Amino acid sequence: MSRLQVLAANPRLALGALVTLLLAAGAVVGSGADFTATSANPSNTFSSGTLTMGNSNAGTAILTASNLRPGEAPQAGTVDIENTGSLSGTFTLVRGTVTNTDVANPVSAKLNMTVVDCGTFTGSTPPTCGDGDDATKYTGTLAAMGTTALGSYNTNVKHRYRFTVALDSSADNAYQGDSATAAFDFNAA
Repeated sequence: MSRLQVLAANPRLALGALVTLLLAAGAVVGSGADFTATSANPSNTFSSGTLTMGNSNAGTAILTASNLRPGEAPQAGTVDIENTGSLSGTFTLVRGTVTNTDVANPVSAKLNMTVVDCGTFTGSTPPTCGDGDDATKYTGTLAAMGTTALGSYNTNVKHRYRFTVALDSSADNAYQGDSATAAFDFNAA
C-alpha cells in the first residue's frame, strides 16, 4: 500500500499531515522581520594636528656680546618663541656646537650664561623681563650648556626669553682676545 492509499484510508491521519504542513509553512513565513531601521553617519573626517613655532629672531643671533671684561655686568638679548601650531607641545632649548678660537683655553668655559623665561605675552603685550616673576631655565657656562627644558606650551602661547652672558672674573690673560660662537635651537615635541 502506498502512502497516498494510507492517507486516503485514514482521513484523520491525512488531516494531521495537512495541519503539520500548514503550521510549518506559517512558521517559515512568520519568522521574517516585519520592521527594519538603519542609521548612517557618512563622511567622517580625520586629520592630524600641527606643531609649529614662531621665533622672533629666526635666522639671526639672539645675543652678540663683544668687548667682555672679566667680572663686568652681563650683556643681554631676548627672543620670543610661540607655539603657532594646533597642538600643545613640550619645548626645549638645545645649545649647538661651540666653536672657540683658542682650543687650549676655550673661552666658552669662562662665559657665564643665564637663560630666563620672562613670562608669556598677554595678547600682543610682551612680559617684562626682570620684574621678579622670571623663571630661570639655565644658569652655568656656555661650554656646559646642553638641552634645557622650557615647559609645555599650549597653542598660540608666546614666551619671551632673556639670554645673558658675562665673562667670569677668574678669566686671566690666557683668554684675552678670544671668542666663541654657538647656535641655539628651539625644539618642540
